[in-house]
Amino acid sequence: MELLIVYHSRTGGSRQMAEAAFEAAREECDVRLLRAEEAGPEDLLRAQGYLFCAPENLAALSGAMKEFFDLCYYPVLGQIEGRPYAQMVCAGSDGANAARQTARIATGWRLREVQEPLIVCTHAQSPEAILADKTIPEADLESCRELGAALAAGLAMGVF
Repeated sequence: MELLIVYHSRTGGSRQMAEAAFEAAREECDVRLLRAEEAGPEDLLRAQGYLFCAPENLAALSGAMKEFFDLCYYPVLGQIEGRPYAQMVCAGSDGANAARQTARIATGWRLREVQEPLIVCTHAQSPEAILADKTIPEADLESCRELGAALAAGLAMGVF
């Protein structure tokens, strides 16, 4: 069983979250970590489960992550139904809209959400803080590890 983690990160927050989930998931099953710009339909078809991780930009899913979904949506439509997924969002304020956007795409693919979205809030509100490199606190990275490990273990045990 393979878990695919697809992420986009401009200031490092989502990358740190995805890497934390990846490290923990590796202990449970085969896992691949790909930047959204590198992932394609063939990667989605190859995997049995997914973890999507992206920042929220201007109260929406980041453009590069949306581009990944746009490029992959129709080529895999009807071929990945029922597969489990979870998502993580790195947000400056609330992250809810980005999570809703990803959930709507996953609903169209008929994926099965196996965990509520994990939203890590950096509270970056000024232009300087928004554009600055992020450092995700250890407690939040531990939550990312737990999510990655649980999703991978569920795949490995055939729970999903």
